[in-house]
Amino acid sequence: MADKLSWGVIGAGRIAGVFAEGVTGSDFGALAVVADISVERAGDFAARFNIPAHYADAHELLQDERVEAVYVSTPHPFHAEWAVKAAQAEKHVLVEKPMGLNHAEAMAVVEAAHANDVFLAEGYMYRCHPQTARLVEIIRDGAIGDVRVIQADFAFDFPFDPAHRLLNQALGGGGILDVGGYPVSLARLIAGVAAGKDFDEPVEVKAVGHIGPVSRVDEYTTACLKFESGVVAQVGTGAQVNMENVARIYGSKGWILVPSPWIPTQSGGTSTIVLHKQGSPEPEEISVEAEGSPWSIEARTVAAHISDRQLPPPAMSWDDSLGNMTALDMWRESIGLVYDSEKPGAQTQPVSRRPLGGSSSSKMRYGQVEGVGKDVSRLIMGCDNQRTMPHAAVMFDDFLERGGNCFDTAYIYGGGHQERLLGHWMKNRGLREKVVVIGKAAHTPHCYPHYLRPQLEESLDRLQIDHVDIFLAHRDNADVPVGEFVDAFNQLLRDGLIRSYGGSNWSIERVQAANEYAASNGLVQLAAVSNNFSLARMLDPVWPGCVASSDPESREWFRRTQLPLLAWSSQARGFFAERASPDDRSDPELVRCWYSEENFLRQQRARELADKLGVLPINIALAYVLAQPFPTFALIGPRALAETRTAVAGLDVTLSPRQLLWLDLEG
Repeated sequence: MADKLSWGVIGAGRIAGVFAEGVTGSDFGALAVVADISVERAGDFAARFNIPAHYADAHELLQDERVEAVYVSTPHPFHAEWAVKAAQAEKHVLVEKPMGLNHAEAMAVVEAAHANDVFLAEGYMYRCHPQTARLVEIIRDGAIGDVRVIQADFAFDFPFDPAHRLLNQALGGGGILDVGGYPVSLARLIAGVAAGKDFDEPVEVKAVGHIGPVSRVDEYTTACLKFESGVVAQVGTGAQVNMENVARIYGSKGWILVPSPWIPTQSGGTSTIVLHKQGSPEPEEISVEAEGSPWSIEARTVAAHISDRQLPPPAMSWDDSLGNMTALDMWRESIGLVYDSEKPGAQTQPVSRRPLGGSSSSKMRYGQVEGVGKDVSRLIMGCDNQRTMPHAAVMFDDFLERGGNCFDTAYIYGGGHQERLLGHWMKNRGLREKVVVIGKAAHTPHCYPHYLRPQLEESLDRLQIDHVDIFLAHRDNADVPVGEFVDAFNQLLRDGLIRSYGGSNWSIERVQAANEYAASNGLVQLAAVSNNFSLARMLDPVWPGCVASSDPESREWFRRTQLPLLAWSSQARGFFAERASPDDRSDPELVRCWYSEENFLRQQRARELADKLGVLPINIALAYVLAQPFPTFALIGPRALAETRTAVAGLDVTLSPRQLLWLDLEG
């Protein structure tokens, strides 16, 4: 890299100009290229800041070899798109806040930076300012004792114009995304520092607000945040009201006023923090010196940490940005604000706006299930952890790009919500023929054959498809003759509503009896079983009626019959994560279902082998499932893209038969 970081600017608006002023003439950066959809505006911007080149198409900027880092300053709905594209072009990225419209888009940006090994930061410039660092020091030094209440706001009264981005639904308008992230990020920062961390996440967000009948965005709103430590925060924002725009932090021994928390000084100089100590007759004014504007300091900080790939605290790290987006999502949810672009029918493209095709470097493995008629990815995405359409779309897009094509859902998941999300995603992407859908019905107390058809038909309606590829009875009912289930499944096969069938949480004895009945009556047999299977033995069922097949007898039966096993809780629901230990009993379900002396010995061996191979213990646990001498498919239930990434890494691990025995305490 050259002595000065060479910048390309996408979006030639007002904030881009402020950033450009901070870089121009500095000893740490230079402006090389600008791009804007208006070629005239790009040209004017280039002339104003003496930039050598300008484009009307940002794709050209990303192809320009002069550009090392990209500053994304478009309207909000395009932040994530261009940040992802910049990372994919192997450019370092500073994206204006918010990183995306929601947490899901922000995850996609972070994953793109991780995958392409580039720097990424979100443009909360005040976090890079020495005033914020000094504030953190004051809190850590205990100047006001224990932090208890935080008050902060950032708002302005903009002339009403529903066409302007600030009040335009289509452009992600409203106060929360534009400036509400400032007080939220400060509250999270101070609550974290008070708890001995870099930042903290609210466990509860309650808000009220005014959503304009014409603008349909939050014109003004306040929220209360509660943190696990007991700290509470009151934050406010708006684009149609002036607020004080200060921050106050109250503790057990005094309080702090920050008169200018967001833009401490316009162009360098001195800013002030006012400390009120209990018992002191006069407040103490603490002066903070800064060199350059907040945007200049931000650009300098980015240049200094390019090799670290993200910023150090109190600036915004990747996890900090993701946490802030989650809190903003909670704020919007509390007042009922959903952007039209976030609704199911509008989620027609990935965040990058590029077609999905699957990565050419994918290491996904595939297997076969009788009757499905297409390859089935050995990793199966569980569809019970997605709350919103943006979240589902980002998770499913990423899984498909990694080579995954099999999705597991069920009639009871979220009252049908998850099936609807999956259905919208398949329709929006036009992917039905490329994916394998696992459906389940007849869960307790409806575990009877006559429930299979009506629940399947409702699921098909939710999914917007005409058949599922693998259809499972979600639970067994030993009081019902097994032949009645087989007959019902075969009728669904004949009617074309399913391609294959099986049992979820069925005992080996019932599966064997079902297939014997089918064989003797000329019917199609079960094509798969979905039981728990993992390196750790399930001691107590996670849910009533659950069946595990990890014991030696079950494994031998599957080896002999070669019937595919769709393993749920394939990684023992977090037992192989770092937090699981004999001394940590904070998760009652984990303790009840998995804590035993033998399982901890398996965990110890998995960690030992993981250290030797340079992978994570969860990768060893997943590799164990996939290395069995019979067809296995591992269900995974990631809630975040980082969890998918770490799980997929298990595909890189190949275990020998001897290692399998050793891990399972048999060798």
